[in-house]
This record gives sequence, structure tokens and C-alpha cells, in this order.
Amino acid sequence: MGRGPAVSIFTAIGGEPRIRELVDRFYDLMDLDADLADLRAAHGPSLDSARQKLFWFLCGWMGGPDHYVERFGHPRLRMRHMPFAIGEKERDQWVVCMGRAMQDIGVEPALADRLLASFYKTADWMRNRPG
Repeated sequence: MGRGPAVSIFTAIGGEPRIRELVDRFYDLMDLDADLADLRAAHGPSLDSARQKLFWFLCGWMGGPDHYVERFGHPRLRMRHMPFAIGEKERDQWVVCMGRAMQDIGVEPALADRLLASFYKTADWMRNRPG
């Protein structure tokens, strides 16, 4: 007997409601945790736009609706993040914040580990300055 169809990350995490919960917790943690102050400062006075764009992006990236692409076209993540200084510290704070958010909302540990590995690779690729 076969293994059945593969389940997308979008489905495994719980669809749009859980991605919204994850994104909201991620940005809330930036305001709450002092060790994420540099990451928070890089986002400017309001997190509203970043919150919405990350939600749209993650829906499609995880295999769900392509809300981000429908609105803005190809994500071009590295190009869109060039105006921001991203080094090892910023990369690490982003990944730590996402890890905490996944833990806080109860993402299954094996799925969280898989996602963190992907998030780290992407965050590392986004670095545009040494250190």
C-alpha cells in the first residue's frame, strides 16, 4: 500500500488561520523581547505592512494561495531587502524570532525544525553586509 498524497506545509501547519497566528506572534515578539530590538528597529515605526506582506508571502511559500504574487509579482526577496542592512546578527534575530513564534503557537516540533532550516537558508542568503 502506498504512502498517499504528500501534504503541503500549508496544510500541515493549519492553513491561513495558523499562518496568520504565526505571523502575528512573530511580529508581537519583536515588540516584547529586548534581545530582538535591532530586528524591530529595522522595521520602522509600524509593523502593519510587514505583517501583512509576510502573511501573504508565507501562504504561497508554504504551498497555499499565492496572495503575495497576485499583488506584487515575483517576491524577489533579496532585491526587496537590499535597502536594509542584513548581517549575521539580523539573520540570527529573524530566525530566533520565528523559532520562538512557532514554539509559542505550538507548531509540531518536526515541522518547526524543517521550517527553521529553510528559514535559516533564506535569511542567510539575504545577508547583504559582512558580520
